[in-house]
Amino acid sequence: MRTELDAALRQAFAEAEAALARGELAATFAQLERAHILGQRDTAAHVRAHWLMLRAGWQGRDWREVVGQLPRILAALLFSRIWVPLGNSGRARVSAFRPMPLTEELRRLLE
Repeated sequence: MRTELDAALRQAFAEAEAALARGELAATFAQLERAHILGQRDTAAHVRAHWLMLRAGWQGRDWREVVGQLPRILAALLFSRIWVPLGNSGRARVSAFRPMPLTEELRRLLE
């Protein structure tokens, strides 16, 4: 199952970065939210998701997203292995401490 999770995470990041390069911010954030949920217990993946959200916020001139991602990057560096709110999308408009419901597919991948 771990290889399936790794593949899903790689795909989410690849699709997010491709959408970001095309300037498709809604698609970028959708894939980054998926990557965040799948990778939030892995420090490098967790930080990468927040970094790319910051870049997408910058590209879209969404200053709330940019400012909100800065402390999340630091928190991802410090707390990814200790505690994360399961299912949290990682966006600045959602409390960083709020667990969120998972789809069945995401739940299966995270088992």
